[in-house]
Amino acid sequence: MASVAATRRHDLTDAQSTALESMLPKGRRRGRPPKWSRRLLVDGIRWRTRVGCPWRDVPECYGRWQTVYGLFRRWQRHGTWRRIVTGLQPAQTQDQYPERTTDDSKCP
Repeated sequence: MASVAATRRHDLTDAQSTALESMLPKGRRRGRPPKWSRRLLVDGIRWRTRVGCPWRDVPECYGRWQTVYGLFRRWQRHGTWRRIVTGLQPAQTQDQYPERTTDDSKCP
């Protein structure tokens, strides 16, 4: 699918979409190509999560609300969202977060 320009300030950029693409499940369906790109559907999911509105209020520019919700639920059941969150979080190692110690001898 062709590159999609970010239509709103909170939509994914090309760089963010590329980074996220490697964490998404590969499609297994054959036949007719999808009407809505996964990038638009993910933007719709992100919009709904950010705004906190009912699924039926997702703007049509992100696809039909049933399609956006269906993708969200399918990925939720398969653990895709958990993999995305853990994949985007930086690994916490001892080098990054060394334990802090205080020197009590300097305290009065």
